[in-house]
Amino acid sequence: MAEETQPRGEGKVTAELKGSTPDQVWPFLSDLCNIHKWLPTLDTCHLVEGVPGQPGLVRCVASTTNGNDSDPLKLKWVNERLLMMDPSEKCFSYEVLDNNVGIKSCVATIRVMPMNDGDGKMVGCMIEWSFVSDPVEGSGLQDMRSFLDFRLQAVAKNIGSAIQEASG
Repeated sequence: MAEETQPRGEGKVTAELKGSTPDQVWPFLSDLCNIHKWLPTLDTCHLVEGVPGQPGLVRCVASTTNGNDSDPLKLKWVNERLLMMDPSEKCFSYEVLDNNVGIKSCVATIRVMPMNDGDGKMVGCMIEWSFVSDPVEGSGLQDMRSFLDFRLQAVAKNIGSAIQEASG
C-alpha cells in the first residue's frame, strides 16, 4: 500500500516597520549569519561554508528548547543554503538542508519592500517571508505560517528598535 503524502504547502507572512526604509532594514536581514541578534529564540547562527552574501553559503541556526524529564534541554538545528541574494531588489532565497526538526523540503524568500500611504508617500517598509514546503510531520500549513509569523514579528520589532536607537 502506498504511503499517503500531503501536498506541498505555500504561504507567506509579513511584518510592517513604520518609519523605517527598506535601505535601513536590508543590512540587518542580509547579514545572514547574524540573524540570531534579531531573533531572541535563536541561540546561534553561524557560517558552515561559503562566502557571506554569495549563493552557496550554508548557515546553521540553532536553539535550545525545553524537552521532557529524561531530556530537559533539546538542541534544535537547521542548516540552510543561500540560493539567491539580490541587494538591488532587497531579497534573498534559501533552502533548508539537514535539520533535526522534521523539515523534509523548504524553500523560502525574504523580501523588503517600501510601504506607501494612500497618497503614494513612503511611510515605512514591509518584510515578506514566503515559503514552499513539504509538510512537517505532525504539523500543518497553518502551524508553519504561525511559526514563521511569530519569528518575523520579533525580528521586525528588534530591527525597528535598533534603527531607532541608531538614529536618535
